[in-house]
Amino acid sequence: MTKWLTIFLFAAWAIPGLATVTVNTPANGATVSSPVYYSATATTNTCTKGVASMGLYVDNQLVYVQNGAALNTSWPLSPGKYNTVVEEWDYCGGATYTPIAITVSSQSGVWVSSPTNGGSVGSPVNYVATASTTCNKGVASMGVYVNNVLTYVVQGASLNTNLSFNPGTYNTVVEEWDHCGGAAYTPVKITVTGGSGNGKTLSALQASGGWKSYGEYPPDYNTCTQCGSGVTWSMEQHITSPSLSGNASQFNIGGNTPYSDVLWTNALIGQNSTQGIPDNNHTLLPTLHNFTYDAYFYGSNLSLSQVLEFDISMYFNGLSLIWGNQCRIAGGNEWDIWDNVNSKWVPTGFSCNPISNGWNHLTIQAQRESDNTLLFQSITLNGVTNTINKYYAPGSCPSGWWGITVNYQMDGNSKQSPYTTYVDNFSFTYW
Repeated sequence: MTKWLTIFLFAAWAIPGLATVTVNTPANGATVSSPVYYSATATTNTCTKGVASMGLYVDNQLVYVQNGAALNTSWPLSPGKYNTVVEEWDYCGGATYTPIAITVSSQSGVWVSSPTNGGSVGSPVNYVATASTTCNKGVASMGVYVNNVLTYVVQGASLNTNLSFNPGTYNTVVEEWDHCGGAAYTPVKITVTGGSGNGKTLSALQASGGWKSYGEYPPDYNTCTQCGSGVTWSMEQHITSPSLSGNASQFNIGGNTPYSDVLWTNALIGQNSTQGIPDNNHTLLPTLHNFTYDAYFYGSNLSLSQVLEFDISMYFNGLSLIWGNQCRIAGGNEWDIWDNVNSKWVPTGFSCNPISNGWNHLTIQAQRESDNTLLFQSITLNGVTNTINKYYAPGSCPSGWWGITVNYQMDGNSKQSPYTTYVDNFSFTYW
């Protein structure tokens, strides 16, 4: 940074209330492995137009810039000590920053930034960790053990996932395995104070059977299975690259009718269950009130997507409860939620800026109230949680269908530009 810029930024950073840059990871003074994962958000109270972009400096060199009020990137660094800075620039010409001093280790090890060893947490528990190794071939994979049981594995040298726990105390371990046959680990003891209770998790849904797909044309967006050339699509499972688990699924959309969409849906519980949970006597569905949709998605050019949509749907007793969540990308980089009664999308005011050429981690929390009102609780993208807390009445389901489904949808833009996304480590927790 120039001397003038450094002086200006120090003044902005030192005055409280003007603007903030919150760095979720890494912590200031932390020892980490390479690549170093940065997750940060920014706000401004002085510019009504908001935050324009964020950037990362390493030893006074600007190395990375991302549009919007959130920054998520992994940056490779050699072993050593670094003075890094995460900075925001607003649309009014202002800027603010937060300094983060780090040490990049040259030794094999696992660094866990979440949860804290010995801490008390709610469920699901967010695990964030990185690893390094002296093996010249690098880290092969990482995993989480819970009470000596391997519960989660991901390829590569970084880990970011949510795991569901019943209340209680657990001895967990985050471990790395390298390509030379070596391993290192860090124990993390946690006390879970609440959360899913007797919750159950359905994992690796992207690799599950039973997915159905439909095209949708504007303006009514009624579904079709034989849709002609207006909208085309495909799905391929068991993709090894790009993948976190080695078992991702690829989703493609194309065609020649602008703003056409493709919906993929999977019936998890109830009628036509793909998970062996038919609930024929209708004794399970009425007892379920809490749901977590957790998935990773990837695209090399997500700017071609008008919208990516992630839904939980529940049907019983003639009711239709759809927790619809859509990330408008080309449509304006904002999260919308679904109004069941009026059948329309409602803006939340929260930004949605997924990264291209990197894995995005999404967690959606939803709840059915005792009177069947839908509560949209929160949306977490790449470690940034937006608390929604909006209530909507349910719709109707005249077909009498009983079941719970999860949906993934890709929407075409104004040119119906073809694009591809990948989904991995897709889980659904219910209780």
